[in-house]
Amino acid sequence: MSGPPISPMPYRGDIDGLRAVAVVSVVLYHFGFPLQGGFVGVDVFFVISGFLIGGILWREYDATGRIRLKHFYIRRFRRLAPAFFATVLGAGAVAWALLLPFEFREYGKAAIASTLYLSNVLFFRQAGYFDTVSEEKPLLHTWSLAVEEQFYVFLPLVILLLARWRWGLIGALVAAWALSLAACIALTPVSPTATFYLFPFRAWEMLSGVLLAIWGQGSNRPWRGRAALSWLGLLLVLGSVVLIPAGPAFPGLLAVLPVAGTLLLLSSGTGDNPINRLLTHPLARFFGVISYSLYLWHWPVYTLSTYLRDGYANAGEAVVWMALSVLLAWLSWRFIENPVRYARRLPGGVVLGGTAIASACVLALGAYVYKADGLPDRFGPEARVHIAASGDFLQDFSRCYIADSLPLDGLEVCPIGPEGPPRVLVWGDSHTRAFKEGLDLAAHEADVPGLILWRAGCPPLFGLRKVESAATPAQDMACTQANLQIRQAIGRLDSLDRVLLIGRWSYYASGQGVGRDAHNRIALYPTDRPENTGQAQGALLSEAAASTVAELRQRVPQVFVLRQPPEIPRYDSRKAAREAAHAGWPLAPAPETEAEVPEAALAPRAAMAEAPWVALAERGAITVLDSWPRFCDGGTCRAVEDGTGQYFDNNHVTNAAALRVRDLFAPVFRGPSARAVLHGASSP
Repeated sequence: MSGPPISPMPYRGDIDGLRAVAVVSVVLYHFGFPLQGGFVGVDVFFVISGFLIGGILWREYDATGRIRLKHFYIRRFRRLAPAFFATVLGAGAVAWALLLPFEFREYGKAAIASTLYLSNVLFFRQAGYFDTVSEEKPLLHTWSLAVEEQFYVFLPLVILLLARWRWGLIGALVAAWALSLAACIALTPVSPTATFYLFPFRAWEMLSGVLLAIWGQGSNRPWRGRAALSWLGLLLVLGSVVLIPAGPAFPGLLAVLPVAGTLLLLSSGTGDNPINRLLTHPLARFFGVISYSLYLWHWPVYTLSTYLRDGYANAGEAVVWMALSVLLAWLSWRFIENPVRYARRLPGGVVLGGTAIASACVLALGAYVYKADGLPDRFGPEARVHIAASGDFLQDFSRCYIADSLPLDGLEVCPIGPEGPPRVLVWGDSHTRAFKEGLDLAAHEADVPGLILWRAGCPPLFGLRKVESAATPAQDMACTQANLQIRQAIGRLDSLDRVLLIGRWSYYASGQGVGRDAHNRIALYPTDRPENTGQAQGALLSEAAASTVAELRQRVPQVFVLRQPPEIPRYDSRKAAREAAHAGWPLAPAPETEAEVPEAALAPRAAMAEAPWVALAERGAITVLDSWPRFCDGGTCRAVEDGTGQYFDNNHVTNAAALRVRDLFAPVFRGPSARAVLHGASSP
């Protein structure tokens, strides 16, 4: 029984124009043009989608009192699936050639999640949208498609469940809209990543479009002032595109602006006014009709091209790649989207079957890529050395925990060696993390229990606080608080008889990184004096080192300090792996990384950082463990030795290196009889 006919919504060219505004804003923003709020184009899409799809569902419900779910999803798959699978497989082919194994493995995982419409959950769990790492995820943009499809599981079911109570249904949709909006506004300051990615906090945007569609169909009164509404709507949308900053304040209350603007434009779009004439211009309509394919293709083109090129040389290059996105989008729309969407002889069963087969293929390929660790054999031996190093910085933290009792309450504690009260405390920054596997094995070999306390970018010294460009104020404050707590705790850890300090001393002494991380800055201040003491940073470090050692020696018999491994200024394992993997490619930039450096070039920076420890060692206050002979030979320090990567970046060693040099820590775990000697610390 077919039921009464369902009147289709008349074609509205202004909606294609509004789609054009949305997609062009997103594309220009992603390709680096100065539209700081261009990402709100996604919010415009959400409202349009709710208005159109919600209107379709409501008209069917209004005419028949029911919704044909199978027919609805066939239409969705017919519209969305062909271009989606073409993009995932096409981008995947390029990703296979370009991406390093661990990156390609993540592509496989993202392909699975996007096919299941769960990529928003995946990316929520991985990182924030505005992180620079986002630019290495070619399928990141599919989060918005996942949100939409999750909504279109929810909406038809709500309509079906409440189909007998028309006003109850409308009331439920209004309540869901209000609850979603309130949750989005309330939780954005607390968890902006969740409110950005997850469906419950975005549902109100699509429900706004749904409610407008219901209201518009229930009202036969002519709307007045359409021109004024159009101008106001356009002002809100374009103002949002230009002015809303990317960051943790979005979506929240800020998202109301583009949503409200879109609603005003949709509600006034049937009139004859300058804004509607602009939105129905042939160029606007062109970008509107290809908007779905353009949205799908532009992000893989951007991410993969910047990955290969290591960023764009200028705006002209960005325009070229953007033009390629438009070309791919038009080809997709012309030869993939439309033929399937408008194929009259393609039964619904074929659409469902084809979607199921394509989904199974992508799921199988994604699982294969993920299980095969991103297919590392695609690259040559040189690239594989650096690839191995780039993946060799994940330590085993299974024994680590957040202490919930004094004296270490609230600190992350990592036991090493055998079980038992710790005799050795290893205290340091991220260099301590880098050496963790070697420290743990050395402790086991000596049968001595130990404890690691570390915090990235936090000098293991008493009486200092830091302000770091790579850290937030909260992280800086946490460093000060943790060091104060450690200061109080050491005297209560009665089993301790040795302390080992590990840190990137050159960074703290000079106040900045070197080579590839020269842009990082750190300023040190005394915790008990005004900020501007007039002292050089190296002098502050020397003073803090002396006072810290003196205090530690009052509590434990022995204090050891690891001489910081030599920095390899221009080295980064991931960057080196890319350069080796893409060597000879026409568009690949010239190599920039250097895997070795003369010791003499490091001498001035090292001498300044090591001077405090040299003085203390000469007085017999500490024992310095000299790491340099393990990484330097014949006057040259190397990031790769005997085909094995020793460095993860320009200052952190790999797990392989930490295990190889673990005998360096033998004096710490075996007592004073094996006391080490500082080897040429003042002049490497």
